Amino acid sequence: MGGRNQRLNFQRDRNALWCTLRSIVTTADAIQLLEKFRAGKISLTDTVQRFQAPPLADLGFAQVDTHRALRKGFPEVIYGGGKTAAQVVAIARQIRAREERLLITRLDESQARAVKRKLKGARHYQAARCITIDPKPLAKRSGTIAVVCAGTSDLPVAEEAAVTADIMGNEVERIYDVGVAGLHRLLNKLPLILKAQVVVVVAGMEGALPSVVSGLVSRPVIAVPTSVGYGANFAGLTPLLSMLNSCSSGVTVVNIDNGFGAGYAASQINALVADAP
Repeated sequence: MGGRNQRLNFQRDRNALWCTLRSIVTTADAIQLLEKFRAGKISLTDTVQRFQAPPLADLGFAQVDTHRALRKGFPEVIYGGGKTAAQVVAIARQIRAREERLLITRLDESQARAVKRKLKGARHYQAARCITIDPKPLAKRSGTIAVVCAGTSDLPVAEEAAVTADIMGNEVERIYDVGVAGLHRLLNKLPLILKAQVVVVVAGMEGALPSVVSGLVSRPVIAVPTSVGYGANFAGLTPLLSMLNSCSSGVTVVNIDNGFGAGYAASQINALVADAP
């Protein structure tokens, strides 16, 4: 009778283990836990309990999504805008406790100094207003992402896109200051652009550059309007509407100044190409 109960208990615990696999924080954590269990270093009960832990860290002011890497292939990215330096550091520490790499965007100088002081290996990209921690960079995919920007004033947004795509495991080709006011500059760089799998095009003012680039390439173009421009630019609304109304096929538009969103989407597209059989 005792042996039968033991078998039933084992069956119940094994079923519980597999039923809770959906709550794994990361694939690496799951593999490590199961290897420890197989080696007898951790009990079945402890293994199940760890799998059952909720996929978030409650900091009171923030609910850190510790499950993001499993669902999206990359950990939660911290947006620095509107947060205190202490809040950014606390969230970053939670993510780094579970993940090898970290990306923080839209940092001001005081936030950046605090992160660099508190987290080892933090690298500040001043132009992009980003910080990364990436001790073991991902292997680069076979495809290239070209980040094209119209003018030097658009560089912060373009660099945000480039840094995002780079840390997510992509080769990035930066092609800057090739706006339509001097079209020969763009045409001079066209061979580089044509080699890319995805093209991110950043422009302010009237926002014409993505339509021009899209008319020259067969790849997806992700257009990023910037808030760079004089009064009638309306802080980026003019290029946003211009890009949304593009007559060139294959142009997708992200929000004003959203270099991060463009770089992230470009990485996802490039991953589909690189991972295709």
